[in-house]
Amino acid sequence: MAGKSNLPSTVPTLGGEASLNRYLSEIRKFPLLTPEEEYMLSKRFAEHGDPEAAARLVTSHLRLVAKIAMGFRGYGLPVSELISEGNIGLMQGVKKFEPDRGFRLATYAMWWIRASIQEFILRSWSLVKMGTTAAQKKLFFNLRRMKSNLEAFEDGDLRPEHVKKIATDLGVTEAEVISMNRRMAMGGDTSLNVSMNEDGEGQWQDWLEDEGALQDEQIADSQERTHRHAMLGEAMDDLNDREKHILTERRLVDDPKTLEELSQVYGVSRERVRQIEVRAFDKLQKAMVRIAVGNGTMALA
Repeated sequence: MAGKSNLPSTVPTLGGEASLNRYLSEIRKFPLLTPEEEYMLSKRFAEHGDPEAAARLVTSHLRLVAKIAMGFRGYGLPVSELISEGNIGLMQGVKKFEPDRGFRLATYAMWWIRASIQEFILRSWSLVKMGTTAAQKKLFFNLRRMKSNLEAFEDGDLRPEHVKKIATDLGVTEAEVISMNRRMAMGGDTSLNVSMNEDGEGQWQDWLEDEGALQDEQIADSQERTHRHAMLGEAMDDLNDREKHILTERRLVDDPKTLEELSQVYGVSRERVRQIEVRAFDKLQKAMVRIAVGNGTMALA
């Protein structure tokens, strides 16, 4: 695909935290694109490498990058750097976007934006400090959200019931939850009442309130849910009827059935049901990866 790797020259300059307030004000001036405008610009860039088309696609989504970057501000890194990394991910998404697939650019680019920001955070945090396994990385990027859901705002160690809940939901040990919570506590969070620049004008909470109803993010979230549901349905086609039923009853319903209940349905042992479940889940994961790669939506989880 044609196109330069650098961001278009029309993107406002982000020189650091001191200029962040000005940058956030400037990017609000770029208009959002209609679906028709976005499609035509994407076709021009994909087929002809038109830099003007690329610039309009990028600048119309800079607010989406800023919104996503704000969600990662609790990792002790400058928001200006998170936004800069997200902008790089956005440009990569624009370069690889295929408009004829029928999705909006925001739906596709948000994967690249988040992946770029997450990779930057992982590079900035010591792997020895953070952990290297997939489960530990998942814990790293979900611990704050889960603590918020549990209203676990107290300082120090988590309560035992909160540790158990987080460990169960994320598939990690309770010791890993305790260790990660202690390590991340050293980074510290930034108050929403802190000034955004050196002159003392503007606070973080002002920006969050302004972005509460971001149109392109709402579209992206809705289309992402639809896309994931469609991917799951397509991946389930790789399973036979018994595998579909057992996997659904064990992992995809609110009230899962026990191995004993399903063993009675199929007249086999509980161990045999467990083996079928594991095999079906493995097949489903491989199918989801294959579909994601084929759609160009593979990103850091």
